[in-house]
Amino acid sequence: MLDFSQYEALTFDCYGTIINWEQGILSAIKPVLAAHQIKASDSQILELFAQLEGEIEAGEYQSYRNVLRQVMQQFGEKLGFTPASEQLDYLANSIQNWQPFPDSVEALKTLKQKFKLVIISNVDDDLFAFTAKHLDIPFDFVITASQAKSYKPSTHNFEFAFEKTGIPRNKILHVAQSIYHDIVPAKSLGLSTVWVNRRQDQSGSGATPPASGHPDLEVPDLKTLATLATKQSKE
Repeated sequence: MLDFSQYEALTFDCYGTIINWEQGILSAIKPVLAAHQIKASDSQILELFAQLEGEIEAGEYQSYRNVLRQVMQQFGEKLGFTPASEQLDYLANSIQNWQPFPDSVEALKTLKQKFKLVIISNVDDDLFAFTAKHLDIPFDFVITASQAKSYKPSTHNFEFAFEKTGIPRNKILHVAQSIYHDIVPAKSLGLSTVWVNRRQDQSGSGATPPASGHPDLEVPDLKTLATLATKQSKE
């Protein structure tokens, strides 16, 4: 078990960890496919999203809004249809409606009593501003891809966070759902990590590319993490 007392800050991936991004992704893409009479399962949609997003983000930096436009464009190329111009923006525009997991907000409020809270997310500043309204949490720092000019799993995003926050990496515990985007690069930099296994009852890898890693702790949700951290502090 981790010794939570050694950490000053918890850094979080946002989408997939705090926000139910798979539901958000499906809510944006499924109507487009239906409009073009394309049939695909939820798993097929999410896994194609993971592949396309990862390939686009690995190239030259561009805004996340543009990444999502290209994802939708390439859905058409892969599945044999041409998205209407307004449909290209469905993904990015839908982010303002993506909701937290039911346990997220209360868990973050509990953890905020003990730790600094930091976001490290593959998103644009303006898009995260929509999400922040759903969370109602005063994060100490918000680190985005648009600030770092790169996307996780690049270690640059984490190194940028170290510089911006000034928090020593041995005092940071990184919390994330994606092994690929977060656990692997964070561990390579010597960070302690918590894997929030939101997909534990589902098959496949969902909206993140498959990867293997070795987190220091695995939990099914943030409520469990908050309970463990609180319990330990009282012992």
